[in-house]
Amino acid sequence: MMQDVKFKSEGVELSGWLYIPGSQPPWPIVVMAHGYSATRRHMTAENYTEVFQARGLAVLLYDHYGFGDSGGEPRLQVNTWRQARGFIDAVTYISDLEDANADRIALWGDSLAGAIAAAVAGIDDRIAALVVQVPAFGSGLPPEDPDGSLYRAFKETILSGDIEPSREEVEGPMPVVSDDQVRRPSALTPLTAYRWFIEYGGHLGSKWVNDVTRARPNTAAPWHPGLTAGHITCPSLFIVSPEDEMPGAVPAVARDTYNKIAGSKEWFEIGGGHFGLVYFPSTEFAEASSAQAHFLSKHLIT
Repeated sequence: MMQDVKFKSEGVELSGWLYIPGSQPPWPIVVMAHGYSATRRHMTAENYTEVFQARGLAVLLYDHYGFGDSGGEPRLQVNTWRQARGFIDAVTYISDLEDANADRIALWGDSLAGAIAAAVAGIDDRIAALVVQVPAFGSGLPPEDPDGSLYRAFKETILSGDIEPSREEVEGPMPVVSDDQVRRPSALTPLTAYRWFIEYGGHLGSKWVNDVTRARPNTAAPWHPGLTAGHITCPSLFIVSPEDEMPGAVPAVARDTYNKIAGSKEWFEIGGGHFGLVYFPSTEFAEASSAQAHFLSKHLIT
């Protein structure tokens, strides 16, 4: 019911699990990746896959470039442009599978990966549905783009632009989380982030490391997935916590992106802050996974 798989992205192999449903092929497939520095092992994303698999959906859950079991150097570097290419390459890999339904591929992302998935949905017309939960679109609204030039530059950068940062364009290394921002400042500052990462990343075999660098290469367009919102035409589900405490996951910014989406869309509010729905088991997980399974079944299963 689950297979180890690898696919190429940026010249290296990314590692994932392919969950196979009990239904007959061709299967609709959900492509999933976890949020900021998190891995696919023991950090709740795999629990979502099991819910979707039980509804007759195949799922590809993989580790980002340089994280977990996936290849890539430098290790533990968050480069959103490169992670967007990972999603695109995962879709290409899935589309070539004999038993996959290439016309019914969805993207799913948590936190930063949710924003990255939305960016890809706005430039890749192969995406049939989009699910983002507590998406980290940023702390502010995207820049104005009246003539679409920033969107075109953003798309071109993801597809083929130079995304290698200079030494001055890399922040870190630093801890992902810390319990003392004075003595040990970290990339993610809320105490809720520390509690979740230490509990779930601390599981034996998770392959999560409390260390990260952030690449911010100087590109023609700034990184802001909101620039692609008006080009998202597939059905989209936004799971948002009104009391989200992460500085980069501001609900008003998510709402601005949501409002600009051209396709059909659903907005689902949930309690528990940024990390409530990645605790398993939890009320928030049950609510979010049920809403997502219903949405994906409605739009992917004929």
